[in-house]
Amino acid sequence: MKLKRFLLNHYPPGIILEFLNPSGQVESKCINLPNLSLKTDIDILVTHISLEEPLITPDKKPQLCKLIKKLINKPENKQTFSLYRIFRPHTLPLTNCKFNKLGDKFITGSYDRTCKIWDTNTGQELVSLDGHRNAVYSMAFNNRFNDRIATGSFDRTAKIWDANNGNCLRTLIGHQKEVICIDFDSNGYLFTTGSMDNLALLWDAETGKQIYSFKGHTREIVSIKFNTDGDKILTGSFDYKSRIWDTRTGICVRVLEGHTGEISSAHFDPSSEYVATGSIDRTCKLWDIISGKCFDTLYGHTDEILDITFNSTGTKLATASADHFSRIYCINTGVCLNVLVGHEGEICKVDFNPQGSNIITASCDKNCIVWDADTGDCLQVLKGHTGDVFSCDFNYEGDTVITGSKDDTCIIWKDKIDFEE
Repeated sequence: MKLKRFLLNHYPPGIILEFLNPSGQVESKCINLPNLSLKTDIDILVTHISLEEPLITPDKKPQLCKLIKKLINKPENKQTFSLYRIFRPHTLPLTNCKFNKLGDKFITGSYDRTCKIWDTNTGQELVSLDGHRNAVYSMAFNNRFNDRIATGSFDRTAKIWDANNGNCLRTLIGHQKEVICIDFDSNGYLFTTGSMDNLALLWDAETGKQIYSFKGHTREIVSIKFNTDGDKILTGSFDYKSRIWDTRTGICVRVLEGHTGEISSAHFDPSSEYVATGSIDRTCKLWDIISGKCFDTLYGHTDEILDITFNSTGTKLATASADHFSRIYCINTGVCLNVLVGHEGEICKVDFNPQGSNIITASCDKNCIVWDADTGDCLQVLKGHTGDVFSCDFNYEGDTVITGSKDDTCIIWKDKIDFEE
């Protein structure tokens, strides 16, 4: 077996080894390091790891030392994001922007019917994905390998593309209306689409073959997510309900019913033990996956909830609302830990960094704000856009941010510490 590369796993802390097995296939294993601290003797730890793990050869030990040091020190950094580069990527309005897992590339979608791949550091356009016949609205990388990109379009199709050369590998035909939400499973083998036709479809990402059609919703599906294991899919709909589907049988195993308004966002927690749903009815609900019952309703917002997200450990949930506020809730107690006050317009997007230490919000007030996830303090206002900001995304290391706006630009913001180095 041959080590291909190291990847950082911030929370829980660890090092992922990506390697080639004897058949030449890429596999991975994780070395968990739960007890890392500022007092950890890195040299002793690396020596111990190398004795236990044959993939860590002597020439790889310096790199491993560097990565473990980064794992220890990164959460302690006091980040200050600086405007690094402004992109005007398309001739027509922007619909979305998203990093790959490493953050060295990002993709943009547009009403000009294209998706484009960009180099984060150089700003160079790498590939234009041309072929849709209407706006490209949703996009995703298969983050395990980063070699495939999927797009969902108003032309009622989804496409899977080679992320390196831009070739269209598969066109997925099956929906009768616009495809507005998509997701890869964690292995990149399965792919799912949600549409304005009230259907969710499951596809084989390699062959493009439709596996199942998930029927049950009576209105548009606006949110779709795999769980960590890839054996379940969560859909959220304007019919006020979310549903959990078994990817092995195509059966709806749970109907999550209780909201009094359209679902805007639905997520599995990282352990896939429960589900959170956000709604236009101004509440979030937490659901037990096994029973399908709501075990908590999170109150506090005075207007529509537009987005929700878990931190990487599943202990906190952040919400974004049209009432100009974001809130952080404790999952175990349902208590609102902090109200994030600072925006002057509705907040449409919220995201934790992978470390769980910071939150970023995007707002119609033309700004993004970075917040301390523990105290709720405003750490920094990211000013640079001249229109509503509708998208924000951290890279995996949490040191780079991308924001997308109705001014038809996206901006890369970099941690000043890394930028100066």
